[in-house]
Amino acid sequence: MARRTQELGRFTDVALLVLISLAEGQKHGYRMIGDIEEFSGTSLEPGTLYGALMRMEERGWIEPVETTERRKPYRITEGGRDALREQLATLRRIEQTGMRRAGVAWGTA
Repeated sequence: MARRTQELGRFTDVALLVLISLAEGQKHGYRMIGDIEEFSGTSLEPGTLYGALMRMEERGWIEPVETTERRKPYRITEGGRDALREQLATLRRIEQTGMRRAGVAWGTA
């Protein structure tokens, strides 16, 4: 499993938030910014988002959707869904370990 994670590269918080947003359906950048702020409370600057989108597209996690409109929508790829599932599983293990070590019963925090 560690080898697979290394192949994915460093998984940033922004990438995780973008993949969660796009897992719901295709979106353009400003719609992603609004969605991410709504579900996570994280406010992204456009430059931060668009830099992440470029890196994620290079990794094959997202792809642009053809359109004649000015705004460029993106969608998650199967590789992006795989990366998202892997990262969420890792976060769940981290959360469970942290809760156990902090002496907090699972599901009560």
